[in-house]
Amino acid sequence: MWLWLVIGLVAIQRLWELWLADRNTQRLIASGAVEVGARHYPLFIALHASWLAAIALATPPATVPHPVWLAFYVVLQFGRLWVIATLGRFWTTRIITLPGAPLERRGPYRLVRHPNYVIASLEILVLPLAFGQVWIAIAWSIANAMLLAWRIRVEDGALADRR
Repeated sequence: MWLWLVIGLVAIQRLWELWLADRNTQRLIASGAVEVGARHYPLFIALHASWLAAIALATPPATVPHPVWLAFYVVLQFGRLWVIATLGRFWTTRIITLPGAPLERRGPYRLVRHPNYVIASLEILVLPLAFGQVWIAIAWSIANAMLLAWRIRVEDGALADRR
């Protein structure tokens, strides 16, 4: 029961985020913003979908999550909401840049340059650990790190003239 509840809630959250990101992306593009690095975007969708599917398929349904790891995952959701609230209409899951718009320096951006990537990386590590799936935590964390290295290079290049 726990497994399907958690997987279902995470899936609903991710779908909501995709909806919000798409809405913000469309509004930004209508305002003159441009997308950079679109080639790698489907790989992130595949990574996150396969991560959730791997947890669901590899975990016996009766598994009770480890409470500390699950609590850590829940705390990470507050960080995710902090990032989304800080960026507001500029929050997307793509690299969308609006020429002339200032870079965000409030909220979690005071502390870390890419807070959303830190949070997502921790989520990819922590949720499988909550269900005892160490190999999923390791494998998807490695894949995520490789994709993020690419994405951060592209994103930093796109934002370089505004730093």
